[in-house]
Amino acid sequence: MHIAINAWFWNRSDTGSGQYVRQLVEALVAASSHPAATPGVQITLIAPSGSRIAPPPGVRVEYSERSAQGHWAKLRFEQSTFSQIAARIGADLAHVPYWGSPLISPIPVVVTVHDLIPLILPEYRGGILARLYTGVVAAAARGAAAVITDSRVSGEDITRHLRISADRIYPIPLAASSIYQLRQGSLVDMAIRKKYSLPAEYVLYLGGYDIRKNIHTLLKAFTYVKTGYDIPLVLAGRLPAKKSPRFIDVSYYIELMGLDDTVQVIGEIEEDDKPAIYRMAKTFVFPSRYEGFGLPVLEAMACGKAVVTTSTASLPELVGDAAFVVHPDDARHMAGAILATLTQPETNEDLSRKALTRAGEFSWARTAAETAAVYSQVLAASERP
Repeated sequence: MHIAINAWFWNRSDTGSGQYVRQLVEALVAASSHPAATPGVQITLIAPSGSRIAPPPGVRVEYSERSAQGHWAKLRFEQSTFSQIAARIGADLAHVPYWGSPLISPIPVVVTVHDLIPLILPEYRGGILARLYTGVVAAAARGAAAVITDSRVSGEDITRHLRISADRIYPIPLAASSIYQLRQGSLVDMAIRKKYSLPAEYVLYLGGYDIRKNIHTLLKAFTYVKTGYDIPLVLAGRLPAKKSPRFIDVSYYIELMGLDDTVQVIGEIEEDDKPAIYRMAKTFVFPSRYEGFGLPVLEAMACGKAVVTTSTASLPELVGDAAFVVHPDDARHMAGAILATLTQPETNEDLSRKALTRAGEFSWARTAAETAAVYSQVLAASERP
């Protein structure tokens, strides 16, 4: 089967959609070399004009003719250009690997909706143009032949908010990249410790700083942690470029809570450096209020880290019994869980073992196989009289 995939985010590895499309395509290509396990898939990436894509071996790339700069160009690419090129090259099916599928398409469409943040969280709805876009892609998702999402909880959100029948929704979990693995004491880790001036021991948060990430509660929790255990909190990830109601002022909260000597902000880190930064941490904390999946948690678990996260959205589904799960508003409980991983070596070791086992249940090979199965079901249904 010939699948056309929207490659708008291919070169945006700093986004979840960019990581997803790359990992998925590479896994589909690998699976196609074993047709006994997974039906062979021929893939063509369709990208906007001006992109420079280096695809995996065997994957074709088609570029649009029109310029693709700006929001309106993106909308035009999603709503007409992508599906037209897909039909012209003879693709059997079109896959949009993010929430941006076309309202009308000459061939069946599968769309991946990772989460419904603009519909579920009022702070993320944006202005009139953002709401118009959300309305368009919501209507388009209702017309798709199938909707893939990252978790059962996200599937339930899609049924509830988009009014799409559950039998057209396919929860298919993501996976951590193969670079995330337990490999303690390597020279690479030592070099990265020096590169980012990391302390000998630390508790780690790695992710964004928008308000749903709940960093202010983590900082409040650390006011309790520091009274029971002398260890710094390292905050990693790109800080907001400017102040906005959607992002917290990290420096303000650190000063307000008297954590200047306890919190180290290292900012954005290179993708290849992340595994070492996870590995060298004593504990990974992810206090988010809402996630469609929670990939940083799985990455930390794949590196054998004890994890403290929250009881909201997809996170309990992701970690199972392999992490401490606390209420996102309970800073004292969060602090207690962190302290347990720091002061009780047997607890930390137990969570580390469970984390590695749990992370091993997720793989991009599994994601690709289940995605290819959705393609096959959609094509079989489209061929019925």
